[in-house]
Amino acid sequence: MTALDDTSPTTATEPSSRVAAFLQPRVGGFPRSFWTLWAGTLLNRLGTMVEPFLGLYLTTARGLSLGEAGIVMAIFGTGSIVGQLIGGSMADRIGRRATLSFSMVATGLSMLALGYAQSVPAVVAAAVALGLTIDMYRPASDAMVADLISPAERPRAYGLLFWAINLGFTFSMVLGGTLARQGYLTLFWIDAVTCVLFGVLVWRALPETRPDKSKDDGEPGGFKDVLRDRLMVACTLTMLAYTFVLMQCMTTMPLAMKEQGLGPASYGVVIAVNGIVIVTVQPLVGAWLSRMNHSLVLSVGMAVVGVGFGMFAFATSLWAYATIVLIWTIGEITVAAVAKALVADLAPPHLRGRYGGLWGMAWSAGFLLAPLGGTRLLEIGAPALWLTCGALGLVAGLSQWMLAPAIRRRADFSSH
Repeated sequence: MTALDDTSPTTATEPSSRVAAFLQPRVGGFPRSFWTLWAGTLLNRLGTMVEPFLGLYLTTARGLSLGEAGIVMAIFGTGSIVGQLIGGSMADRIGRRATLSFSMVATGLSMLALGYAQSVPAVVAAAVALGLTIDMYRPASDAMVADLISPAERPRAYGLLFWAINLGFTFSMVLGGTLARQGYLTLFWIDAVTCVLFGVLVWRALPETRPDKSKDDGEPGGFKDVLRDRLMVACTLTMLAYTFVLMQCMTTMPLAMKEQGLGPASYGVVIAVNGIVIVTVQPLVGAWLSRMNHSLVLSVGMAVVGVGFGMFAFATSLWAYATIVLIWTIGEITVAAVAKALVADLAPPHLRGRYGGLWGMAWSAGFLLAPLGGTRLLEIGAPALWLTCGALGLVAGLSQWMLAPAIRRRADFSSH
């Protein structure tokens, strides 16, 4: 009995000790404010149901032609580009908390305006408002993480937000597709409510994290100063090329699959691989990737995504497409593990919002340009599209690798 009594407590605690040892390097050590932001981000993405179905809504529920819907979508995308820049400036001027709360509440109201708009002018006006506000929060959110988390831990923090975004988006895509059959207005209400709740949560539960501006008196503080940072601009251009390639998965990829007799159901199965891999793999590898050289990790990830999309030129079956999605999703996870941390490292504290706005603009611009350029290439032929994407991904990766020494010198200078 004595032996059993001595060993039983140790045996009982071993599983919990192993769980703690597994979780600590992945989710441990962050302040409560970060987890509040994380929870709000997850809530917001769980309700993201309008954007993926916006094209269908415009053509079916509102009766717009494909050309008219394309114009509205382009207006929406352009608004997102401008909104990121405005959001970055606001985050530095009035604070992260106020910018985040304002943009989320404004997004919710814009969602409802678009959901109830009947005439084409009303739809266009609501699309402009929604485009300007829907991504305005991103620079403030990224800057808040940089304010709260030490440089060494930022990759883990941004990785966890990336995971929350994809977890919520995977759920919302499934539920949104089901609810859309019963009417699109429900999607607008769910999206609007979750946006407003996120904004209220930030306002009530998060303190302002913007560094004391008095310490930056006399320092430059506009977008011109960001654009003078040639290293940041170069990194942004590589991200634009990368985003153009990555966003083909949501624009031309279903069209290319359709040409090979693989319809929407097949596309749904294939793109689900992306969400499943991100949700399951990212928490396992994020901490490991964060300990490596950020610029080199970025270059490898971009190259893998490029190779993956280039392989689509030879895909002819459902399983081939699914396998290739698995490959480039690994590259996407690799990029996401360190990309925003690299931007935070490059940005002076008083310009974190604007640096994040420029970086976010590359994403919005890539999302806008992807269908415009991708469909033109697809008209030439699927091989032309996918081989061009492969080349762009490799160029982006090579460019980022060439920037690595300058980024390392910047980091060494900042540490001193």
